[in-house]
Amino acid sequence: MKGFGIAILTFFFLQCGFGQTLNPKFDSVLAKKLMADDYGMKKYVFVILKTGPNKTTDKAFIDSCFAGHFKNMGRLVELEKLIVAGPFKKNQNEFRGLFILNVTTLEEAQQLLETDPAIHSGLLISESYLWYGSAALPEYLDESDKIWKSKP
Repeated sequence: MKGFGIAILTFFFLQCGFGQTLNPKFDSVLAKKLMADDYGMKKYVFVILKTGPNKTTDKAFIDSCFAGHFKNMGRLVELEKLIVAGPFKKNQNEFRGLFILNVTTLEEAQQLLETDPAIHSGLLISESYLWYGSAALPEYLDESDKIWKSKP
C-alpha cells in the first residue's frame, strides 16, 4: 500500500512539472525589459478619476486646470508612467476618467497624481487600486501615437 501511495505522489508531481505549457514565442529579452513575471504579467495601479468637491463655475480657472491636467498626462506618458488614460461618458457615479499607471505601489501613484492640477485643485479626485495585468500593456503606446488624426 505504501508503494502505491508513493507511485500516486510521483505521478502527481510529474504531471505538475510536465503539465505546464511553454510559449514557443517567448522573448526573454522583451520579458525582462517589461519586467514581466513568468505569466507575462506585472503590477500596475488602476486609477478612477471622479468629480471632485470643487464646484467652481470660474471658466478660466477650470480651463487652466484641465489644460494643466492634459499637459501633465503628456509628461507622465513621456516618463513611461502613464500607459492608459481615457474619459468615461456621463454616468451616475461621477466617474470622469481612468488611468493605468506603470508603478507598483499606491504611494508612488499618489505622488504622481498630486502633480495633476485638476486633482490638486479639487476639480477631480482619484481612487487608486493595485492591478495585475499584461506586462506588454506599455507597448501599445508607440502604436497608439500613430493612429490619431487630430489632437483633442
